[in-house]
Amino acid sequence: MSDTQTRLFDLTGRNGLVLGIANEHSIATGCARAFAAQGATLGVTYLNDKAKPHVAAVAESLPCAFLLPCDVQKPGELEAVFDEVKARWGKLDFLLHAIAFAPAADLHGRVIDSSSEGFAKAMDVSCHSFLSAARLAEPLMTGGGTLLAVTYQGSERVVPHYNLMGPVKAALESAVRYAAAELGPKGIRVHAMSPGPIATRAASGIEKFDELLDTAARQAPEHRLATIEDCGALAAFLVSDGAKMLTGTFIPIDGGQHLLA
Repeated sequence: MSDTQTRLFDLTGRNGLVLGIANEHSIATGCARAFAAQGATLGVTYLNDKAKPHVAAVAESLPCAFLLPCDVQKPGELEAVFDEVKARWGKLDFLLHAIAFAPAADLHGRVIDSSSEGFAKAMDVSCHSFLSAARLAEPLMTGGGTLLAVTYQGSERVVPHYNLMGPVKAALESAVRYAAAELGPKGIRVHAMSPGPIATRAASGIEKFDELLDTAARQAPEHRLATIEDCGALAAFLVSDGAKMLTGTFIPIDGGQHLLA
């Protein structure tokens, strides 16, 4: 690789915010490690006091400038994180949103039986919080930047037991399209990464998830499951100058499973 090509992927001197690390097995952890490996400095958030020790253990292994609480359902917490970004850095180069939630009773039932409250909560946490983060990031991305979300193929096709999260991820993908169009004139790129099933804490809430993992590995042309490191490699590329002419993309990380009917 030439020096020019190397510089395309270099994140030295850039500041990124990572929302959604739960523990060392999180997709967001794989991405944070990849950002750090390319030279970025990070800000990291944790959901609550129960999650803090697990997230802190990850943050300690990174060039992490701050670790702050961020429950997007609590008024002011997301805004406080961006206030810290502004006070500490004055700008933001990239953001990863890897947050999703649905109440168990609604996630484990039929979509048509989901409660209004449960549907609204899942949509607020998993989709609208991405738009809120984009709105808060916009004035800090004065020289352009990148926003990343995390989706899943259950947005496009019916995946057994994915249930309510299917419509929610479909909404998130639409939000990514509109955000990419609206923020493009400011040099802000917006993407959604779509990993195949990965054994994370969040995914453990899906019924019969082990069956989903087995099916994915069997169906994928590569006959293997994606890892958090695979997600990190793509994320680091997307926030780098190597991807400066890409926006509004939905990139599968699934060994080709998305190709099959």
